[in-house]
Amino acid sequence: MPILTVENLSKSYGRIQALKNVSFSVPEGTVFGILGPNGSGKTTTLGTITDILKPTSGTYKLFGKPSSAESRRKIGTLLETPNFYHYLSGIKNLEIAAEIKQHGKEDIDRVLETVDLTKRKDSKFSTYSLGMKQRLAIASCLLGSPSVLIFDEPTNGLDPVGIAEIRELMKKLYREGKTIIMASHLLDEVEKVCTDVAILKRGELIVSGKVNEILSKEDMVEVAAKDHQKLLEILKNMANKTRLIDENNVIKIFFPVGNADLSEINSYCFNNGVALNHLTLKKQSLEARFFELTNN
Repeated sequence: MPILTVENLSKSYGRIQALKNVSFSVPEGTVFGILGPNGSGKTTTLGTITDILKPTSGTYKLFGKPSSAESRRKIGTLLETPNFYHYLSGIKNLEIAAEIKQHGKEDIDRVLETVDLTKRKDSKFSTYSLGMKQRLAIASCLLGSPSVLIFDEPTNGLDPVGIAEIRELMKKLYREGKTIIMASHLLDEVEKVCTDVAILKRGELIVSGKVNEILSKEDMVEVAAKDHQKLLEILKNMANKTRLIDENNVIKIFFPVGNADLSEINSYCFNNGVALNHLTLKKQSLEARFFELTNN
């Protein structure tokens, strides 16, 4: 049973339609990315499934049932900039958060360890780096051991170090069995962290599914040789390929998914008098696939 099922969800603000009949499901134990540029409907989607916004039409279910106070208690959310007291320590801020959420304080040491802030728990929040502040916010979400975490742009505004920290924390929580739903406009981040993705454009769902499946429209192999022109000529007659691209002395050969055999390509070139000095299988990047799906 999916953790979240969204069916024909629509949301309008007057004449502006932020979501248009969006449907997708989030399997348990995945890192599910909702991907799209600003204005695509990502934050509206998260606001709706967390009961902050009411949909104009459509439905959604959490854990197979309509949303309820009980189901929401199983979810930790971070949808905006965390509101902590700058003059208090990390642990004091978590104590206040635990009291507001009606969770016991006995959980605080565990969540601090999870986000790697134990050594800085007594430092004032104002002394934390941006990455540390975000990790403390995630620690607050982890109070009460929710099975599902929902984040809106969790790496927004962070420097490369902070982004790397949050990325590793996401992977760690995923390995621990958490289901993570995150909105992001960062293609690279989704590709590195997420197992599943839904791509939105102007409130419409373009595609949804496993990241690897969405990426794997074609296999691409890069080849190069000293005699570039001869290599290009013999590759034009190679069977099974779908197309060739000649680019900066490297030739890109495209095949249907699962049909790129490096040993066969190497043998074919050698038997036709060309010794390769470069041969590698490449995945199509999420960026390229994203632009292809959304027509730029």
